[in-house]
Amino acid sequence: MSLVLGLWSGTAALAQQTPCRLALLLALDVSSSVDDREYRLQKEGLAGALRDPDVRRAILEGGGGVALSAYEWSGRNQSQLVLDWTMLQDEATIDAAVVRLLTSPRSYNRYPTAMGYALGFGAGILEAAPACERRVIDVSGDGITNDGFRPQQAYSHYPFDGVTVNGLAVMGSDPRVVEYFEGEVRHGPGAFVEIAAGYEDFLRAMSRKLFRELNDMLVGELVPIPGPPGREDSALR
Repeated sequence: MSLVLGLWSGTAALAQQTPCRLALLLALDVSSSVDDREYRLQKEGLAGALRDPDVRRAILEGGGGVALSAYEWSGRNQSQLVLDWTMLQDEATIDAAVVRLLTSPRSYNRYPTAMGYALGFGAGILEAAPACERRVIDVSGDGITNDGFRPQQAYSHYPFDGVTVNGLAVMGSDPRVVEYFEGEVRHGPGAFVEIAAGYEDFLRAMSRKLFRELNDMLVGELVPIPGPPGREDSALR
């Protein structure tokens, strides 16, 4: 509760001043299945996605503001805010958010995967978000819940009415991860799951995912544009 009140005091005035079309909350997996190299690829991939020209255009030219926040999650008591709610109003504010995400130290590294608790933590952060037309939690992870309650129980017991939860399932460490994200994690209006073929593919998958979330697009609306080798579908029309 103290976290929610603290966040709200810093964002209430901002919410009144800036029209907002999307409150986007990033939830990054730092459980024990994510080693140091994979953690670095995850952070660098997220930073690269926020630097992608197509993603930036979607943020700045989409009509209405975008509020961004982020937290890292692992065990049932191991969730940590790493980026407070920030209105992405121009290149400078996006750059500042990228720097904050890149320079924040890893919160935890030896704990299990408590996705239900992580989602409950995220619901509290969303309650303190600026008033926006859409509210989305963007959960990335490479495994399934092995500690605490499941995502579906979180959706029943925390304030998730009108909230969309999208997933970024990272393949590699657990063969069940995609099925789990599609069946257990995906939630709410227009929810979807993006798939990364390992953490080396995180940049491509996150770029595609952010572009889709920012534009509130359906799967059939995603059209690849030829780009640099290895990133053919990271720039989307």
